[in-house]
Amino acid sequence: MKAAILNAYNEPLEIADIQIDKPGPREVLVKTAASGVCHSDLHIIEGKIPIAPPLVAGHEPAGIVEQVGRDVSYVKPGDRVIACLSIFCGLCEYCTTGRTNLCGGADQDRQPGEPPRLSRDGVPILQAAQLASYAEQMLVPENALVKVREEIPLDRAALIGCGVTTGVGAALNTARVKPGSTCVVIGCGGVGLSAIQGCRIAGAGRIIAVDTEEWKLELARKVGATDGVNGSDGSAVETVNEMTGGGVDYAFEAIGLKQTIRQAYDMSRKGGTTVMVGVTAVGVDVELPGFDIVVSEKKILGSLMGSNAFRVDMPRYVDFYLNGQLLLDEIISARRPLEDINVCFDEMKKGAAARSVIVFD
Repeated sequence: MKAAILNAYNEPLEIADIQIDKPGPREVLVKTAASGVCHSDLHIIEGKIPIAPPLVAGHEPAGIVEQVGRDVSYVKPGDRVIACLSIFCGLCEYCTTGRTNLCGGADQDRQPGEPPRLSRDGVPILQAAQLASYAEQMLVPENALVKVREEIPLDRAALIGCGVTTGVGAALNTARVKPGSTCVVIGCGGVGLSAIQGCRIAGAGRIIAVDTEEWKLELARKVGATDGVNGSDGSAVETVNEMTGGGVDYAFEAIGLKQTIRQAYDMSRKGGTTVMVGVTAVGVDVELPGFDIVVSEKKILGSLMGSNAFRVDMPRYVDFYLNGQLLLDEIISARRPLEDINVCFDEMKKGAAARSVIVFD
C-alpha cells in the first residue's frame, strides 16, 4: 500500500509502497477514506514531539473496516469508523473511573518479539499514535475505533477524530462552559474553530476569536464567534480586556506557544479559567505569575484531546453535525490526494489553511 513516510526530521514526507501485516487477535484492518492534517503531525516532522523515524504519521482518520482479528467483537467488515489516538485498555484506573483519554493504551501496541504492523523491505515502520493514517490502510487496536452513522461523509467524519473532538471537548468537557459566559479563543485553525463551536453549543453569551489572519477571523464569525480581534499588532490582551471589562470567564489557547498561553491567562478575569488546548513542543516550559494565580483565584487547565470518552462523544458530535449544530464543511480549506501531503504542511506553516483533508479513492 502507499503511505507517506517520514525518514528524517525536517524532511518532506516520501510517498512509497510499504507492507502492512494481517490483524492480530484484537486488531482491525481499516481502509482509510480520509485523514485530516493536524498541527501535531508537523510537531512530529520537526522533531518537537520526539518520535524516531522512519514512521508514518496521521491521527485524524475515518474509514471502513476491511478485516478483524479473531477476538474483535465491537466492529465487523463494512462498518464505518473514526479512529482516535485516545486508545484505551478498559481495565486501568483511568478507564474504570471514566477518564479513558488518559489511559494511553500502551498495552494495545504490539510487543517486542511480535512482527511490526508496518514495514518496508523488512525494516519496521513506526505508527505514530498507533494509527498512521497517512496511508491507504490502517492496522489499529480495536479500542482505537468508534462506529459512526452512515449518513455522515467520511471526509467530514475524519475531522472529528482529533481537531473537532479536541476543540469542542475543551469547551464542553474540560472547561464545562456555562450558558451566558464570556469566552476567548486564541488561534483559529481547526482546533480553535472547533473550540469556538463548543462554546457556542454550550450557550456562551460572547465568544471572541483572536488570530493574526483576517480571513480566519471571518471564518470564526461564520462558525460562532461574536467578535474578532486581530492580534498582529501585539495589543490583543488589552483589546479583549477592554471589550469585556476586565477579562473573560474562559480563555482557550489553541496554538501551543508559551507567549499565547500567557496571553490567554492575561485575558482571563479574576476567578476565570485558562484552558491549554494547543500542543506545546516537548521541553517547553510556561511561566505564569504564581502570586496572581492565588490572589485572583485563576484556574489553569490542561485539555488532552478534549477530555474525551470518544466512543460516547464522537457519535454525539456526528449527531451535532447532522442536525446543523456543528459546522464541518466550513472549516475544510482543501481536499487533496496523499501525494500532496507536503503541500498541506507547507500551507499550514504559512497559516494559509484552517484544516486540510487527505482523501483516498
